[in-house]
Amino acid sequence: QVQLVESGGGLVQAGGSLRLSCAASLVTLRIYNRGWFRQTPGKEREFIAGIRWSGGGTSYADSVKGRFTISREDAKNTVYLQMNSLKPEDTAVYYCAADRRMGEITTTPNGYEYWGQGTQVTVSS
Repeated sequence: QVQLVESGGGLVQAGGSLRLSCAASLVTLRIYNRGWFRQTPGKEREFIAGIRWSGGGTSYADSVKGRFTISREDAKNTVYLQMNSLKPEDTAVYYCAADRRMGEITTTPNGYEYWGQGTQVTVSS
């Protein structure tokens, strides 16, 4: 059974940085596209960043472009989200996800088959 486990969330002041990690339980996830989403109460889950399984192609939401960086370390079955210049509006539960279709990066939640349990990120002003 595939498991994705996020870590690295927490409380940070505006302007600070955090790095989220998402570890996968199966080696086969190395050939899956991976994504990060976030969600706040009463709102839909929002695409933040994605990375292809091969070639290193990435995609970002406009709201985080230039501040967040997604990367992957296949030797550890892990994807990272480096978040810099954090703002209070970045406060949310952050989820990692995996898409087994090996196509282009998808930005919609229903394009991903596997999800982590989420990690809370809180940015204080």
